[in-house]
Amino acid sequence: MRWCPGSFLHLLRCVLSRCCSRRGRSRLPLWLRQLKSYVRVLAQSLFFNSLTDSDVVFDSVFEPVLWTVDYITRWFGTVFVFLVVILTSSIVLIAYVILLPMVFDTYSPMWIAWHVCYGHWNLVMIAFHYYKAAKTSPGYPPTEKNDIPFVSVCKKCILPKPARTHHCGICNRCILKMDHHCPWLNNCIGHFNHRYFFSFCLFMTLGCVYCSISGRNLFLEAYNALERFKHMDVEKPGVPVTGMGVLIGLLPSGQTNYQTPAPPYTYKDRMIHKSIIYMWVLTSTVGVALGALTAWHAILISRGETSIERHINAKETKRLAMSGRVYKNPFYYGKLNNWRIFLGVEKQSHWLTRVLLPSGHSPCGDGMTWDIFPPKKDLIPV
Repeated sequence: MRWCPGSFLHLLRCVLSRCCSRRGRSRLPLWLRQLKSYVRVLAQSLFFNSLTDSDVVFDSVFEPVLWTVDYITRWFGTVFVFLVVILTSSIVLIAYVILLPMVFDTYSPMWIAWHVCYGHWNLVMIAFHYYKAAKTSPGYPPTEKNDIPFVSVCKKCILPKPARTHHCGICNRCILKMDHHCPWLNNCIGHFNHRYFFSFCLFMTLGCVYCSISGRNLFLEAYNALERFKHMDVEKPGVPVTGMGVLIGLLPSGQTNYQTPAPPYTYKDRMIHKSIIYMWVLTSTVGVALGALTAWHAILISRGETSIERHINAKETKRLAMSGRVYKNPFYYGKLNNWRIFLGVEKQSHWLTRVLLPSGHSPCGDGMTWDIFPPKKDLIPV
């Protein structure tokens, strides 16, 4: 039997009321009895019904903490977007100022064409999808009266929620087919910008892997060069000559220090090597972290789930398994069909024009109504 703090508090109030009644109410002044009644009603209003349980108490106690986290995340969203722009711009600047001249001086014309074409294509895809993911509205359910079917009512918005719609505490409104709130975009990921978000993650991962692999040898050369520079810096530029050195004429008269020659490297050389190391370390770490995130979202897309639905479906699977039943995701249309619907591919040419090239086409459907358990044939014949 589940413990209910509401029942315990109700029993405690009954005991206290009986004890007070035995003592006699006539001994208390009228104003004090009125104040006591008001406090009793106020205390009872905190436990509005018998459905109060530990989850409600937990939500009530931690509501200020959750509100603080949402507020900080909302405020830091602009900082995260600025950080993404600055870091990406720094890598692009290093590529144009340092790496591109090296490519022209070192590689053959075929390799030069490959690096120039692929690098610029990847850069355009990253910039386009990041801008669209950050500026495109994720989609919101209508606030006016309509005939759209809904599955529940949001307890925060007090509005009907269509299927796959969830409330975002940071945006403070319901989101159609919500996946999560991304602070790096300062935007929610929902029905209308989910494809832009995944494409940005994919092409950013490809760009980081490309820079990491192609710049590995440059990184090793730059690291070894800086190590040599450190050993050269150990020698002091001036060595004092005293004692017999002055008598035997090692230095001209009046000079007491022997000047060593200037180092064989310049400040520009040192900065170039540090820039190459910075680029390789940043792109390698981001490539690993963002690659893992991209792979996880690719698995979810193949299953026809969002990040939130993944947890919901896992709970439903366990709950039905206890009674010997099997849970089926109602929005799973087959792996290939899931990708076609997600990417908006309606014919074969769309794999090029809508996937490998920048495209601002809208996703399939309006995000409020969904087909449940469609036929096994392809939804989109390609």
